[in-house]
Amino acid sequence: MSLRRVFGFALVVIGCVSLVYADQIVKTLQGTCRISASATDNQLEIRLERASCNEARDCHEQTMTGPASAWTGFAPADLSRNGSHVDAVMRAEAGTLTCSGTVREQVLVGDYSFSPNDAFVARMGQLGITGFDARKLQAYALFRVDSSWTESLQKAGIAGIDANNLLAMKIFKVEPAYVEDLKKLGYATPTAQKLIALRVHKVEPEEIRRVRSLGYDPTLDELVQMRIFKVTPEFIERMRARGMNNLTISKLVQIRIFKLDE
Repeated sequence: MSLRRVFGFALVVIGCVSLVYADQIVKTLQGTCRISASATDNQLEIRLERASCNEARDCHEQTMTGPASAWTGFAPADLSRNGSHVDAVMRAEAGTLTCSGTVREQVLVGDYSFSPNDAFVARMGQLGITGFDARKLQAYALFRVDSSWTESLQKAGIAGIDANNLLAMKIFKVEPAYVEDLKKLGYATPTAQKLIALRVHKVEPEEIRRVRSLGYDPTLDELVQMRIFKVTPEFIERMRARGMNNLTISKLVQIRIFKLDE
């Protein structure tokens, strides 16, 4: 799935949910499902559509790509068995999703249900993470957000973690090892939102080292700006080859913004 699609999906999920207490999570989600092969080996494309669009304007469509290994009772080879009935089940800590239907022209088409796991909500509550409803838990299940991973982020010292940004942290692969790499480079542990921004813009430790080798000591905000405006080590070296030495990061960004290098 493209970065834009994944990020867009994350924003839709986060924007739609309402905050409720654990004892209110009793709703089982239902709708239609389609599962097909992805262009990537051992990956499946999953499309879920809520069934209540016409009744309460609560329609919600999700399309994503995930590993075939996340499902039981179903394998990519089943898509070649036209007319066969399949019960595909995805069990995650946040809940269980079932897609039951018939294979038609290499696509499993049927109905789905998602049953939230209240025990997961309780475990997350012990970690200080609250504010769940069934839709958010379904997204957690699809992206494999679990309590042990959440706890590992907290132990890494990341501030500002909540039920809303955890999904984005999972999608953009915020891991304790990444935080540790930043700390080894001398940065204070970033907040959850700052880490999401760093990962969205693909700020990598190796590129930070290369920028520093050119004599710069960028802040995390400057590193994000550099990625947005493509101020790469190669770009800096090209400017120096033109005799533009001692340019600050701010000046380099301005050169990019106003296309002064063209």
